[in-house]
Amino acid sequence: MIKKLCCLLFLLLVSLTFSVPSQARTPLVQPGKKTLYQRLVTHPNAKLYSSSTEQTPLREVRTFTVMYIYDQKDGRYEVGVNSTSADGWIAEDTVTVWPQALTMLFTDRISRDPVLFFRDHAAIEATCTSESVAKKVRELMLELQNNPNKTDLPVIASEPFDAQVAENNFYLMPVLNIDNRFQDLKLLEVASIDPGIGEDTFITDESQLKIGFAFVIDTTISMGPYIQQTVDLIRHLYNELEKSPYADKMAFAVVAFRSSLERTPALGYTTKVICDFTTVKDRKILESALENLTEATVSTHDINEDSFAGIHEAADKLSWNNYASRIMLMVSDAGPLGANDPYSATHLTPEALADYLRSKKIYLTTVHVQGAKNHSNHEYAAQMYRTLTMQSDNQASYIAINAKTENQGAKAFHSAANILAQSYGKMLQATATGQFLKVPVIQKKNRTPEEEAERIAASTGYAMQLQFFGNRKEARVPKLVKAWIADADLAKLETQTGSPVLACEPAVLLTKSQLSRLYNQIKLLLQASEEAFLNGEADLFGQIKSAAAQMSRDPKQFELHPERNLAENELLDEVLSDLPYKSFVSSMTQQDWESMSTGSRQNFVGRLKALLARYEEYDKDATHWESFGATNSNDWVYRVPLSMLP
Repeated sequence: MIKKLCCLLFLLLVSLTFSVPSQARTPLVQPGKKTLYQRLVTHPNAKLYSSSTEQTPLREVRTFTVMYIYDQKDGRYEVGVNSTSADGWIAEDTVTVWPQALTMLFTDRISRDPVLFFRDHAAIEATCTSESVAKKVRELMLELQNNPNKTDLPVIASEPFDAQVAENNFYLMPVLNIDNRFQDLKLLEVASIDPGIGEDTFITDESQLKIGFAFVIDTTISMGPYIQQTVDLIRHLYNELEKSPYADKMAFAVVAFRSSLERTPALGYTTKVICDFTTVKDRKILESALENLTEATVSTHDINEDSFAGIHEAADKLSWNNYASRIMLMVSDAGPLGANDPYSATHLTPEALADYLRSKKIYLTTVHVQGAKNHSNHEYAAQMYRTLTMQSDNQASYIAINAKTENQGAKAFHSAANILAQSYGKMLQATATGQFLKVPVIQKKNRTPEEEAERIAASTGYAMQLQFFGNRKEARVPKLVKAWIADADLAKLETQTGSPVLACEPAVLLTKSQLSRLYNQIKLLLQASEEAFLNGEADLFGQIKSAAAQMSRDPKQFELHPERNLAENELLDEVLSDLPYKSFVSSMTQQDWESMSTGSRQNFVGRLKALLARYEEYDKDATHWESFGATNSNDWVYRVPLSMLP
């Protein structure tokens, strides 16, 4: 009996021993910070060891993995992909410590040259100070193409010349140093990029090249002639496609929008998918659905309509995944409801909606019918649509239709839309046969709607072709550890008027937990801002005190340091504090709020609402979260464009 009891006690002790959970650990915090952990990025051939002195590696680590730092000794870091436990030790010379999580993303190749990666700062500085920067860049590109294996060139690699990086390749360009000495140009030292270059295996197989073309139509009372022109245009395009060998490679869809159903129930809908993508083969389905595309029978509550809701509905609900090239054409004679409008269905600013479309790889063109009745609203609408469709080449995909009469406007719309559709059809044919389009050069400034349509189709068609080739070839960016790049197209600096043509743009790598924390902070800031705005109070920081307490911040900071901005008073996440790029929200002070007009305060509130809407969509965007092997989803990361940070 005693023997049995001892046995049971032994088993119980063993059971308790193995059931005790391991102690959760916390990574090292960055110097001077409270919540920001130290992180690093691994180089090619980095290996993980069981201790700081063990010589036999456990395994190789995937190149360019982002890891947390737990300890440092004997020339190694103790690291882990999760923020709750370490996985092992890694040599210091096989990693790059990365404090700011600032990375660069390539912009669309609308009309720019490939990004060049320079060996060192001296090489890129010498290029930027050349007598002719454009000539020097051409020489370097030619030298690299002719001698790709030469090891002593000033330029050691480039973005793919004949393709855009495949969208399914999650790449990093961590920023280590920034040189701001040149006006309108940043020189950036970047670290590891991507896990290597795959072989170019382009196959001329047009079966996977398909274009989805969505019409997003304003169907309010004043739009009758343009609705009919859209129907006629689609029929005309189908007739043309029936003669083409690529008839089944281009499909059309139609989405309609009006305005708030809550405000005007008799409208019938705010947005409505008339028909999903349909090819010539099933044109009867779309033609039947087009019979329901009619104008509203009652007026809407505002001079503006909810066009952003229509665009968002088309981006969200149509079957885009079946199409490599994605085009949207929106037509309206009104401006959009603002982000702060209580009847806006999306509460998105044009910048936030543009970011959403970029994440979907959808190219939008807006056609703005400028009729005589809405003359006072033309400037507002044009500004919003230009901002929404602004491309990296500083050109907007915006077409203004001067509609002095309905017939004149409808004719101009039909002509411009027809040129767009036919031009994309030619791009489809060229891509299917392996023909490369040339970088579009558009010099004429005062363009007709038809000429503007040609420019837009040439620019976006070129970008979409490079995107398609990149996906087919699984094109990757160069395999590097450190190099210097410029954030603008160097070859165009001498000839470009206005802002430079961006070659890459900044983004911040945020974890799910950081994004969630930032979301809650913005939400409380929004509540405080709305209270201050609605009550007509100039003391925004007085309203923020209660919000600060809810975020475990010290409310007294706002009394002790009223001159500090929101970031300095620690209302927003620490991840924003040391970024070299500053935004209006995080840098706003009490004095800024006091000096703002009513309209500016409205825009500020609208900006916060738009950020919240985008963060909700980031959280749901499963395709763009990267785990780097982390088992805890709170440690997964998302590349949030700097323009979408407060």
